[in-house]
Amino acid sequence: MASRTAHLTPEDGLVRLPGPGGERFVSLFEQAGLEVELYAPRGNDPQQPHDRDELYVVIRGSGMFFDGVTRREFGPGHLLFVPAGVEHRFEEFTDDLAVWVVFFGSAGS
Repeated sequence: MASRTAHLTPEDGLVRLPGPGGERFVSLFEQAGLEVELYAPRGNDPQQPHDRDELYVVIRGSGMFFDGVTRREFGPGHLLFVPAGVEHRFEEFTDDLAVWVVFFGSAGS
């Protein structure tokens, strides 16, 4: 089966957020174990550890990122990696925060 191509912009996800149930993220692309979401929390970041590795790429906004051990400043263009199962969250972030989230690998890897 041929791979499909994707061309995504932040607006592709932002127009769908928040979702009808108050969702803070929207899945925009899936292919062979890779999933791309747009995440745009407002107010707080209630997420729990995930069962897959993930990359965040900050599109806009700034604040602090807790990676399970330390808190570090982040801003547009920053790339953040979080291994599966690690506690993490965005803290003290601006109201315009939007990040690409790329999940990859198998669950529990």
